[in-house]
Amino acid sequence: MKSFVRKHLCLPGLLACVRSQYQKIPDLATGSGRHRLLDCLMSGVALFGLKYPSLLQFDEDSGAIAHNLKQLYGVNRVPSDTSFRERLDPIESVTLQRGMNRIITQLQRGKVLECYRYFEGHLLVAIDGTGYFSSHEIHCENCCVKNHRDGSKTYYHQMLSAVIVHPDYSPVFPLLLEPILKQDGAKKNDCEHSALKRLLVNLRKAHPHMKLIVTLDGLYADGVIIQLLKSLDIRFIITAKETDLKYCYEFFHASKKETHTIERGAYSRQFSFSNQLPLNATYPACNINLMYLEETIQKKKKPLFQKWAWITDITLQRSTIDIIMKGGRARWHIENETFNTLKNQGYQFDHNFGHGYQNLSVVMAYLMFTAFLIDQVQAFCCKQFKAALKTQKRLTYLWERMRGYFFLFIIDGWEDLYTILGEGRQVPLKPCLRPDTS
Repeated sequence: MKSFVRKHLCLPGLLACVRSQYQKIPDLATGSGRHRLLDCLMSGVALFGLKYPSLLQFDEDSGAIAHNLKQLYGVNRVPSDTSFRERLDPIESVTLQRGMNRIITQLQRGKVLECYRYFEGHLLVAIDGTGYFSSHEIHCENCCVKNHRDGSKTYYHQMLSAVIVHPDYSPVFPLLLEPILKQDGAKKNDCEHSALKRLLVNLRKAHPHMKLIVTLDGLYADGVIIQLLKSLDIRFIITAKETDLKYCYEFFHASKKETHTIERGAYSRQFSFSNQLPLNATYPACNINLMYLEETIQKKKKPLFQKWAWITDITLQRSTIDIIMKGGRARWHIENETFNTLKNQGYQFDHNFGHGYQNLSVVMAYLMFTAFLIDQVQAFCCKQFKAALKTQKRLTYLWERMRGYFFLFIIDGWEDLYTILGEGRQVPLKPCLRPDTS
């Protein structure tokens, strides 16, 4: 039987990376009847790795589930639904970042991130926020609260994510998460700005030598964020709306701009750019470079006309404007390939798997992103995963077939399962005969 091509970047090796980091999290529970924290955490990775629709399926009376969880995920004792939530609720969610950091380290050692180098050895990192929980009744001590005029309240959770992207590749690699906390404020700008400042500091702390270019929404085109980026030696490409940067645009329109036109087939792109412009009146010494793009696409019925603009600390010249454009537009990978995938491709990102009273909701988000990162690494590195996906046609079909075998057969290793799903060769699996409880 064939072995994995990249041992540490296929599923057994990736799960071993995560497990090794989760073992370091202190397990403060006492009593012989309590489930180990490690078993609960790896059960969470299995929950999202197998795309279970709910936690209740862990309680099903199937001999295959316990065996397969132990053989494939290292879960020695499967926790019940209630025990699972109780054990994970008090965990400091930030400790789960260690598992993701370890996988990123393996990507560096395996030279995978060399393929994602974008400009002068830098990795392109898209950062954006999304909501994943909202309720008028259910809440915990860390929920953000929105007060309505009629006296009602909405409790919700949001999270900022930093994701390695590249314009030429579909797989994305989640790099760091930062929950938006209750104390961050009631307004969108206050919330996301406070969380972004923490994320940037933590990102540089976690990867002190990584060369980074972050691409951000226009919400962050202000002096505080730009000065922080410069102090952390992180380069940037930020959406620049004229309504938000009137001071800068006044200098841009008055400056001697350089222009350049690129025509490729049905596309016509008109670039205008200028370097060393003051950001605003509050930070006049904070100089940035601004590029304005007008794009025309010839259609059968009528031309499509679009406009974009970005500010950056990368010097704008004819050799770099195309790089800035592609890097700025690659920010949508975090919406399309990350958030939309998590919400619509089986991960159930906006489903309430358990809210708890302390940290459970955020813990579940970290476990989901960890499983998603593992899947993305497989999609880029693992030939057996690629073969299985090609055979099953769609990710949703692959997850369904995988769950079917997981429930009904005794599986001793991931290679057996991927061989069946991808190569079509039969591997002798022992069926699990469920008892007749009628």
